[in-house]
Amino acid sequence: MTMPQNTAKNLSLIAAIDLGSNSFHMVVAKAHHTEIRILERLGEKVQLAAGINEERQLNEESMQRGLDCLKRFSQLISGMPDGAVRIVGTNALREARNRGEFIRRAEAILGHPVEVISGREEARLIYLGVSHTLADTPGKRLVADIGGGSTEFIIGQRFEPLLRESLQMGCVSYTQRYFRDGKITPARYAQAYTAARLELMSIENALHRLTWDEAIGSSGTIRAIGLALKSGGMGNGEVNAEGLAWLKRKLFKLGETDKIDFEGVKPDRRAIFPAGLAIMEAIFDALELQRMDHCDGALREGVLYDLLGRHHHEDVRERTLSSLMERYHVDQGQAARVERKALHAFDQVAKAWDLEDGIWRELLGWAAKVHEVGLDIAHYHYHKHGAYLIEHSDLAGFSREDQQMLALLVRGHRRNIPKDKFAEFGDEGVKLIRLCVLLRFAILFHHIRGTQQMPKVTLHAAGESLDVEFPAGWLEQNQLTQADFGLEAEWLARVGFVLSVR
Repeated sequence: MTMPQNTAKNLSLIAAIDLGSNSFHMVVAKAHHTEIRILERLGEKVQLAAGINEERQLNEESMQRGLDCLKRFSQLISGMPDGAVRIVGTNALREARNRGEFIRRAEAILGHPVEVISGREEARLIYLGVSHTLADTPGKRLVADIGGGSTEFIIGQRFEPLLRESLQMGCVSYTQRYFRDGKITPARYAQAYTAARLELMSIENALHRLTWDEAIGSSGTIRAIGLALKSGGMGNGEVNAEGLAWLKRKLFKLGETDKIDFEGVKPDRRAIFPAGLAIMEAIFDALELQRMDHCDGALREGVLYDLLGRHHHEDVRERTLSSLMERYHVDQGQAARVERKALHAFDQVAKAWDLEDGIWRELLGWAAKVHEVGLDIAHYHYHKHGAYLIEHSDLAGFSREDQQMLALLVRGHRRNIPKDKFAEFGDEGVKLIRLCVLLRFAILFHHIRGTQQMPKVTLHAAGESLDVEFPAGWLEQNQLTQADFGLEAEWLARVGFVLSVR
């Protein structure tokens, strides 16, 4: 039986993989319009964060644990089309300096791209997952997700996050710091608790200001604490303030992580349980909570719903760029002209330049939309201001790499092209430079903003050269365009590119 070629439009099977600092998880779901039915859930404790040394390098052993787990996952997604699987890396991969190597090896196993997302983007996706899992109530909810390396906080209403924060505290990183040898003492616990309180200080005012009606926790740590309380007859699986005090006393009595034995708390969670509890208590105290309910849906579900949105024309990335353009007063008409031209040019050369597969066309469209954001800061060197804004803003829906690529295209859209920066992207750098050339062409073509009727041009590309053919005699009559392209050929020659215009 042959697999029917299904396009992204009618995705029936979709999958999300979450490469967390403590566990790797995968969900496979069947998508029907805007609804999702989960078919498979897999999770493994990999403890990637435990393999990061002082120099912020992931050691080989932890990488291997991660890759072995991914080999098992890969079987379920083999044969799924591009765009149906999204793999996101969170805090451990944000931290690790050698993440490139792990990502390269992971992609070779999985056959789909791995993206590392920022803490705030993670928070957005967590909230999306929670809000689709819980009943749709009108009030505001606070969502907390204590992960292995970071903890995310979101206050949202219905499906909209109003505030997204990510703090550097997690149950794996705190275990290494305060409970490395498995001993639980009041002094160690107090250290972990205080560290978490200090982290929370940076956000508690902002959270209190917004207020919320219910508090929801969405990670394994929260589930485990809720179940431990339930086994001691302290509630029905939710976390409450008096239960936390009871649990803490019980841990001190036990004195060692190996002795932890609560119904519902798996053996592999024992070691990280005290650190999770200390963080949880700090959250309860800082935010003056009385109870927190658990919700199963979080990041992975959020990723699935986000993936679905991308195919149902409510791509959050488009919204993000529109608001960026608004914020920095971009000339919308000019951006649309440049985008049209750039995509028209792209379609003529995509095959010759090997740009048909991947994100390249979208990336060029995005770069055309925002290439002028820096003008709002200053005209002088505005391409550099624009690149800085894009690289360092928190753009919902974009991975870190997406942002870096987009920033680079904006940086290179005029004057000199920083070849060394493109080279950092290895083989992809060549494709990025080609996109850059197309963007520059579209901008020059519309140098005269919208007042002039522009002719049809034909593009031919081969290797490191681009040939642009104008209608006969047009360039002689339009000297500005002719001079623009003469200068452009000189700029491109510096990076070994031949532009010929006739």
